[in-house]
Order: sequence, then C-alpha cells, then structure tokens
Amino acid sequence: MEFFRIKKDIPFMKYALILNAISLLTFVLAVFFLLTRGLHLSVEFTGGTVMEVAYVQSADVGKIRETVSGLGYADVIVQNFGTSRDVMIRLPVQKGATSAQQSEQVLTALKAADPEVTLRRTEFVGPQVGEELVHNGLMALGMVILGIVIYLAFRFEWKFGVAAIIANLHDVVIILGFFAFFQWEFSLAVLAGVLAVLGYSVNESVVIFDRIRETFRKFRKLSTPEVIDHAITSTMSRTVITHASTEAMVLSMFFFGGPSLHYFALALTIGILFGIYSSVFVAAAIAMWLGVKREDLIKTPRKDHDANDPNAGATV
Repeated sequence: MEFFRIKKDIPFMKYALILNAISLLTFVLAVFFLLTRGLHLSVEFTGGTVMEVAYVQSADVGKIRETVSGLGYADVIVQNFGTSRDVMIRLPVQKGATSAQQSEQVLTALKAADPEVTLRRTEFVGPQVGEELVHNGLMALGMVILGIVIYLAFRFEWKFGVAAIIANLHDVVIILGFFAFFQWEFSLAVLAGVLAVLGYSVNESVVIFDRIRETFRKFRKLSTPEVIDHAITSTMSRTVITHASTEAMVLSMFFFGGPSLHYFALALTIGILFGIYSSVFVAAAIAMWLGVKREDLIKTPRKDHDANDPNAGATV
C-alpha cells in the first residue's frame, strides 16, 4: 500500500557525511552524559521495600500514588497486579528508616484515606537483587545484539551486519543518554522498551537492505550510492505509514497510559525517531563506506563446461 510515490530518487547519500557527523556528535554526547551523570535507576535495580495492599473495591492508583508521594517518596512505583483491587507499591530506600518502619508509615497514610485497606505482604528487595537484574539485563541486550549480527550476516552480507549493529547500538546509547541527561527514572519497563527498539530498528534496516539487494539486481549500471538512494526513496511510503501508525499507538500510551507507562512510552518514542534516522543515515551509509557492491549480494552463476568443447578442461 502506497499513499504516495516519489518519482525522482532523493540523494540521501550525498549528505551522508554531514548527517553522520551530527549522529556521531549526538552519540558522543550521550556517552558523556552516561559517564558523568549516570542513570537514575528505579527501585528494581537499587533495592527498596515492596508492599502489596488490598482494597474492598477497585483501587484508585493515582490517588494512592499521591498519598505515598506526600510522605516524601519521589520515586515511588504504584501499580495494579492480579485484580483492580490489589496494588503493589515499591518504595526506594530511605535513610534512617527500616523496611518495617516505611511500610507502617505508608499503611497508616493509606488507612487514613481508606480504613478498609489491608496489608497483604511486605518485603525488602536488597541491592544484590538489583545487581542481578542489571547483569541479566545486560546479558539480554548482548544476546539480542549477537542474534541480530548473525541473522543479517547470513541473510545479506557481513558488511550489512556490521552496519546494522552500529546503527542499533547508536539508537540504544542515545536513548540511555536522554535518560541520563534528564535523570528520568530507568526501570525494568524502560529496559524492555530499549530491547523492543532494537528489534524495531533492525526491522527498518532489513527492509532497506532487502530493497538495496533488489535494486542491484534490477539496475546493473547504477553506482552503489545511487542504488542506496533508490532503495531508500522507494520505501519512503512504507516508512511513513509504518512509523506514523506505531508512533500514534506509543503516544497514546504516553499521554493516557498513566505514570507506569510514561517512561516506557518515552523510550519507545525516542527509539522510533532515531531508529528511522539511523536506518537511513547510519546503517545504509556505513554499508556504503564498507564497500558493499553488487557482487556481495548477487552470486554470479558458474558456467558449466561444454563436454563437446575440445578445449574444455585443458591446462596450459
């Protein structure tokens, strides 16, 4: 389905050097903020107190969050689990207060608002659990990256695999750079969003790479930059439709999903925008600079020797 067709190829690769310089500057700034400011990790990573409370009727999560925040907890996580009457509250570590004291303080405030609320469970999540989550999260990220490289190397060519993984890491680091610069809370939901962006971004790269291979087959006289320009231009309608519809859904979560989905949707929004950019101006350009050519993607059929040719198989 195409809402529009661009008849003349847009010379994307003509400006690849300038746009990649901008991309490199953004990447360096993201790394700088990660090293100097660091990520503002949530309770899942740093440790804290987890409470489970039950209400007689459906719980007002927003009102509960306001009540707990009024006690001085800036990074509290409040969400439903199981049913609409069951609520999980994650409290960060508070200096000078034990886990029991924190849960008692919160439960007292909740009972003041609704006397029928009951405490189901309370436990302390130590920093060791947080370290395990960080380790497992990094392992998951590494496995995804390795899988992407292997997939692209087998389906296309190793140059495309290298180009795509550089572009994908570019997206991930920039997302983390935004969270480090603005000190947005980095939670397990955000980590899931980052992993989702990896798959989303590589999908766009695969579409462009596949069109590049197809263009090499159809137009033998075009140079590599011209082939890439034609491939990107011919996928523009698909890119606009796909990313616009996806972003509409993500923005719905951002504006109407509540605080629990706020940073998850924000990570996806940044990832989608930079994913489009990196697929066109990072992955394709790096593949071009690595010297991808028609022979890399299209194997020339071998000519069989003619059995009636007296010179066949002759050696000099």
